[in-house]
Amino acid sequence: MSNEPPVTTQSFVKFETEHIMPIPESERRGTSWGLFAIWFGLNMMPLTVVTGAVASGAYGLPIGWSIFAILLGNVIGGFGAALHASQGPHLGIPQMLQARGQFGYQGGSLFALIALVMFVGLFVSILIVAKEALVIVIPELDGTWVIIGFAAIGILICIVGYDLLQKMMIYLSMLIGVTIIVSMVMMWMQPEVTSQHAEAAFSSEGFFAMVAIGVVWQLAYAPYVSDYTRYLPSKTGPKRAFWMTYTGLVASSVFVMMLGVLLGAANAGNPLMALSDHLGGIGVVILVIFAVTSVLINGVELYSAVMNGLTVLQTSFKRLVITTRTRVLTTIGLGAVATVIALLGQGDFMTTFESFLMLLLYVLIPWSAINLADYFIVVKGHYKVGDLFRRDGGRYGRWNWVGLTSYAVGLAAQVPFMITPFFTSPLAEALQNVDIAWLVGFAVTAAVYLVLSRVTATGKRLKAAADDESAAMLPSR
Repeated sequence: MSNEPPVTTQSFVKFETEHIMPIPESERRGTSWGLFAIWFGLNMMPLTVVTGAVASGAYGLPIGWSIFAILLGNVIGGFGAALHASQGPHLGIPQMLQARGQFGYQGGSLFALIALVMFVGLFVSILIVAKEALVIVIPELDGTWVIIGFAAIGILICIVGYDLLQKMMIYLSMLIGVTIIVSMVMMWMQPEVTSQHAEAAFSSEGFFAMVAIGVVWQLAYAPYVSDYTRYLPSKTGPKRAFWMTYTGLVASSVFVMMLGVLLGAANAGNPLMALSDHLGGIGVVILVIFAVTSVLINGVELYSAVMNGLTVLQTSFKRLVITTRTRVLTTIGLGAVATVIALLGQGDFMTTFESFLMLLLYVLIPWSAINLADYFIVVKGHYKVGDLFRRDGGRYGRWNWVGLTSYAVGLAAQVPFMITPFFTSPLAEALQNVDIAWLVGFAVTAAVYLVLSRVTATGKRLKAAADDESAAMLPSR
């Protein structure tokens, strides 16, 4: 008989079975550089290019001011997203499920539903922009079937789960990084693009609106950054999770949006068309790479939509048990809904997308302020994760009126300063349409939440429970 150990095989990609439950230490196969690749690669897509083009195209800012506004907004917003990401290795749960700790078991589902709508919207947006990139190259293609095919690929990737997404993003980030560099260098060499256009001029409205778009671009990642950092071993530590997320998100966002600024200056109406117009055959190849990689990247958006969808389902249906079958069916269902929306929304995309970004900012800001204030100041990261899955909410209750009241006050505080396609407040007009609503909303929400947590019975109870748990973790002398 042979004394050699039996040969074991392990598949290259592990099919996900953990769903929204806490990730056990034995299953935490994520790496710091894999995390960096996810966030660096996720921004390498046409949608980021189109967002950067808003500065020079829609707002008519000069190239220099456009880049400065994009840099400032992303640097600021990236801190918020990365602070949320630092929570993942410690808690091991999806980001928006943790909202139960601030809003209660039932209250948290409201914010999971908001995040679900956001991720479906981003999935739809990427489908439309990827379709447009490919149709520019091959005008004979039927855009409807392109969207359906692209959506099917994203759905299949999402069904496999996190492990495939992480491995895929490592290779895609390298491929698209080279593509972006080539595009940037060649566009900078086009005098008709980089020369100052007569109609380009600085405006405070355009500059600060673009700063706000940079902030919301980063904060749009906040509701799902922990969906991926939860796969890091707990010994990784919050600082490494923070910096891998921050550098990956900010570096890629700014870099790709800079290309968008050049393309917007070249063709304000259709910035992607500028690639083929100014770069010829190479531009066509770049558009094809953009289209294909966007389809693959889009699985990340759908994955987070599914995590929030499962959170809402678990909250809403008492007898529902979340299984692999539930996750797969939810993925197919949400993917189908998003595909239908994309098919119906192929018209004036740029205007619709800009409006979507601004409304998203106003909705996300109060939630972000509450989550960060609670995690880092009130309970200092000491959550009882088991209670987050109890139907009565455990120590967090079914509805946490401290969190819900703070959110409502923060949302209301933004209204006098809001600038939307449907409503521009009188104070915003007095400020020459400079959008400071998000700054006011963050500060007011955080302040109200901290005060209410200190003075109310609910806040005192949660603070005391967190202090007890923290003390129990200290080594005995």
